[in-house]
Amino acid sequence: WLNYVGDHPLGKGPWGVHLESQIRRADMGEHWQQLLLRPGINYTISPALTLTAGYAWVETHPYGDIPVAAEFPEHRLWEQAVVSHKALGLDWTHRFRLEQRRIGEVAPATGDVTNWRYENRLRYMLRTTIPLSDDKKWYLALWDEVFFNFGSNVSMNYLDQNRAFIGLGRKLSPTTKLEIGFMEQTVQRRGGIVWENNHTVAVW
Repeated sequence: WLNYVGDHPLGKGPWGVHLESQIRRADMGEHWQQLLLRPGINYTISPALTLTAGYAWVETHPYGDIPVAAEFPEHRLWEQAVVSHKALGLDWTHRFRLEQRRIGEVAPATGDVTNWRYENRLRYMLRTTIPLSDDKKWYLALWDEVFFNFGSNVSMNYLDQNRAFIGLGRKLSPTTKLEIGFMEQTVQRRGGIVWENNHTVAVW
């Protein structure tokens, strides 16, 4: 996965712009997995609390041992709160995200969307970093994020997925950092019977 995540202040006030793009490839980069574009608007309440709301466009392609029948689109509204604090001598971040998803159901023969399936999803991420150098420019990044589906259109796969990441980080400037690492993604497919495990190299 190649990912860009940027939070850009608008002047010196509390408002800002969130810009995010993710290029997800499968089979050692040979085939598409997903394309995600996720802009939003930030409002910083305090150094420890930021609220964001936005829109996401997602396009999912067939991949893996049990691929979907055809690529399909998704429109997504999302809202989140990011809380940060210090504990045990480390910086911790909690991210709570709520998503309203409209997932295109596609006819494989034509590629046309025949229905927009509505689902809700709640996500929680816990993240910390461990300094590896005296100047704290090098660090170990650790996080885990769990996803829960809910609503009338959800059946069996209430636990949607879990993502666990460990990586090496480098602060390139006071506002920019680079992280490269390994992410284990566990997905419960619709119906709740099939579990999918994706071993992923991720660059942020």
